[in-house]
Amino acid sequence: MDKAYKLLSIQEKISNKKAKSLIDQGLVVCNGKKLTIARADLPKNSVFEISTLQEPKIIFEDENILAIDKPAFIESYQLTQIFQDWVLLHRLDKETSGIILLVKENSSFHLEAKTAFKKQNVYKEYLALVDGMVAEECEINKPILTIKGTYAKSKISKDGLNAITFIKPLRIIGKKTLLEVLIKTGRTHQIRVHLASIGHPVVGDTFYGGSNAKRLMLHAHKISLLGYEFTSKAPDAFKNL
Repeated sequence: MDKAYKLLSIQEKISNKKAKSLIDQGLVVCNGKKLTIARADLPKNSVFEISTLQEPKIIFEDENILAIDKPAFIESYQLTQIFQDWVLLHRLDKETSGIILLVKENSSFHLEAKTAFKKQNVYKEYLALVDGMVAEECEINKPILTIKGTYAKSKISKDGLNAITFIKPLRIIGKKTLLEVLIKTGRTHQIRVHLASIGHPVVGDTFYGGSNAKRLMLHAHKISLLGYEFTSKAPDAFKNL
């Protein structure tokens, strides 16, 4: 047995620091499961697979808005470093892929868009692969409380903020279900927490009790606001189910 990062550094002929970084980014898989702890003890004959970090792609751009197809494993804030002179209108979790919007800071469109989000006049549709078989569509209306420290964690709590999620099963795949998910509100980790609360956590979401996988199986599929509508095609991880 030896530490995961040390074994990875030997296999890939890279430094221990680089090996730790790859594991921390969520890019390393061992035995078909994402490796989350760099110092985990593993057998010396362990074989690792490193996922390739995809580049974000521009879907649409005009004077008001920049629509980006964000790959998994990239933090939302990193997009403003790549696409300078733009600011985030909203965020996606690091491992969530899909459509994300940027705007010009404090422009009239930025202010209108913020108001649209506040008034829940934004259509947000996701795809989620969840553990277990979901037979019927339903509404999840449970308040969410977020505790922020070194990292954010949310939970269902009567002291939380109002949160509404609609789910519709699209396909049963073995003992998992592909869902269409619509959210009216945008609380931290809302979809993940709501789905975990009904016993169907997102596959790959070990943080909230989901089964291990190469990535979090959550994709921001479609968004529309103020006359704009954008769609991000499902990535290969969803197409190959």
